[in-house]
Amino acid sequence: MARRILTWKLVLLAAFWLLAGPLRAQQGAPSGQPKTTRILFVLDASGSMNAPWEGQPRWNVAKSLLAKMADSLNAYPNLELALRAYGHQYPNKDNNCEDSRLEVPFARKNAAAIKQKLQALTPQGNTPITYSLLQSAGDFPADRNARNVLILITDGLESCKGDPCATALALQRKHVFLKPFVIGIGAEREFGEQLKCLGQYYNAADVKTFRAILGDVIAQTLAKTTVAVNLTDETGRPVESNVNMTFLNNVTDQPEYNYVHWRDAKGQPDVLDIDALQSYDLVINTVPPVRQQNLAIRPGKANVLTYKTPQGTLNLQNPPLSPNPYGVVQAVVRAQASPATVVARSFGAKQKLLAGNYEVEILTLPRIIRRITVKQGQETTVTYDAPGTLNIISDLKGYGSIYRLNQDDSQTWVYDLPQGGSSKINLPMQPGPYRLVYRTSNATGSRFTDVRPFTIRSGQTTSVSIFGK
Repeated sequence: MARRILTWKLVLLAAFWLLAGPLRAQQGAPSGQPKTTRILFVLDASGSMNAPWEGQPRWNVAKSLLAKMADSLNAYPNLELALRAYGHQYPNKDNNCEDSRLEVPFARKNAAAIKQKLQALTPQGNTPITYSLLQSAGDFPADRNARNVLILITDGLESCKGDPCATALALQRKHVFLKPFVIGIGAEREFGEQLKCLGQYYNAADVKTFRAILGDVIAQTLAKTTVAVNLTDETGRPVESNVNMTFLNNVTDQPEYNYVHWRDAKGQPDVLDIDALQSYDLVINTVPPVRQQNLAIRPGKANVLTYKTPQGTLNLQNPPLSPNPYGVVQAVVRAQASPATVVARSFGAKQKLLAGNYEVEILTLPRIIRRITVKQGQETTVTYDAPGTLNIISDLKGYGSIYRLNQDDSQTWVYDLPQGGSSKINLPMQPGPYRLVYRTSNATGSRFTDVRPFTIRSGQTTSVSIFGK
């Protein structure tokens, strides 16, 4: 027992020095200003807390350990505590679903006030968890730069037909508090299945476990956590950098941190202050992006996360032709065997891509497919042939299509002429053999369809004339 208490005190002492030191602010926080951490204890004081637990009422165990915890935290800098209780103002027979009250508001060094209030409370009512969570939104002072932590200690489930899980999620989305800690005391396993959606759930089935969990939760809350992200090539060399990274809260799906990756002169990534009380997905915004779900971030540790993100460069190069009859040519890039677009860019641009196999669709007339392999640190150039121009001249409006002729004498549709449209058309096209299938609008049958083969050559104009019979 003495060793466990000593270990707990050492953890909290280490957290004290970490918390006292300068912390890098989250996005939007003033630089160099230490964050205030606010811990709101939401304590179950319903009638069920009078049930015996290893020889004494659950309530006595909870208030005793919470009082000791408040004492141990009283000297921490940049730390404020508060206490909200529920189920203590009205007897259970009243079935009061608004029986929740902020008993001790946030303040520094207020352990004495919390201990005094714990001694005065008497558990007797029901369990309005949802209402208590909603009321807690007003307990935290308006301070977007603070770390708001909620620790719910309960021995029962919601008894007022509320939805505590949806409420907790909504309050996290509004940045009222971070992902809550939920400690179920004297609870069965099924109890935890219904409460773990609220936040980080701990099952304190016995008094010893409850004591250890409470200490662990506080240590997680106060200990400084850092994360270094190492981006490597295919062989594991730390050479990649200058990539946007997003730490997404995977409960709310909202971005918590946005960084552009950096390395020092020795190739080492810098250290980021990441709040370990959230759970994250990391999106490394390469093209295509790399996503790591449920980051394994250990609270109070210097975490190093390593990912292979080898990149090469795609160079979309126009042919040497001025002016270009196409104007601006676009390209659509897809991973091979995947219909999803990775990126769309104009020719004349360069784009970094993860090393791998791609399909580049060039939006010329006709469209061209190039299959390429992008390699780490190398540039892959994609271009197309300089186009020629098709000039269609007709004395009558009509209907028709253009087909590309293939080496096996098959044909591939390329373009539909405007229906009943202009009799004069100029189209920039890729070099090669084609045929025009055309019927004038005044023809009296399909048999009057005209078929004209033609060839397009780079930089030249090919004229096809169709006149009425």
